[in-house]
Amino acid sequence: MQDDLSAIATLADVSKRLGSTPVLDGFSLAIRAGEVTALLGPNGAGKTTTVGLLTGRLQPDAGTARLFGLDPGRPAARMRMGVMLQVSGLPDVLSVAEVVTLQSGYYADPRPVAETLDIAGLTDLAKRRCGTLSGGQARRVQYALAICGRPALLVLDEPTAAMDRASRHALWATVRHAADGGAAVLLTSHDLEEADALADRVLVMDHGRIVADDSPANLRARAGGSVIRCRTALAPALLQALPAVREAGSDGGDQHIVTADAVATVRVLYAADPTLSQLRIADAALEDAIATLLAPHRRNAA
Repeated sequence: MQDDLSAIATLADVSKRLGSTPVLDGFSLAIRAGEVTALLGPNGAGKTTTVGLLTGRLQPDAGTARLFGLDPGRPAARMRMGVMLQVSGLPDVLSVAEVVTLQSGYYADPRPVAETLDIAGLTDLAKRRCGTLSGGQARRVQYALAICGRPALLVLDEPTAAMDRASRHALWATVRHAADGGAAVLLTSHDLEEADALADRVLVMDHGRIVADDSPANLRARAGGSVIRCRTALAPALLQALPAVREAGSDGGDQHIVTADAVATVRVLYAADPTLSQLRIADAALEDAIATLLAPHRRNAA
């Protein structure tokens, strides 16, 4: 991996085994300041291990992990990082404001508690006990705990799980504001709409390696022009052989076909299967681009 002067978190030629299972082997990446990086891929691709190495919760078996130029386990490095894990408990008996105040006390220069509550959309819930919160409200508290120390690196693992649409979009805006202000953001999510909306850069992992590193727009362009979804009696191999088709597979009871020329594909598809039904055509999305990058037997886990 070449030196990247804007990188604040790096893995260089890292190998890691969990028990007897190799997860990463000679793996390298760099997370850059002022950028939202989405780390995507199927379950078991190595995303959790990668995040664990970058945040100091795991140590590499070989190679080098650095956070702000230091070992990620060093307190001086960890103090400049905020982490929102997918599974994280809150003390039931403390209020939202008390929990944020307690966490803020661990940092030398935290945000004012009122500011943190405002950013996370928690001002009206400040006096509520954490044990009475809904799942989405608890996720907002966990986000507040991640940002209260003014982190230079913000690590978000499925940040908007259990949130309603309005809360999701409000949190997206604050994440985007943090990156625009110079913070590095590392996002892992199964919500590809979220990754598409937020990320400057998408890293797609599979089997412990990076199979794509590009902007969402460039990845969408790689997928082709359109996605056809339909119900058809044609076998997948015949769908794959249709004109302009880049990728074809099943999606529940439907077939989905990624094509560079929807008109040419549909014309032949109709001729080949008069029983064709439930035909829908849409522009290719990030989900479709990632599907073309992953082996067919792993797509449903992405």
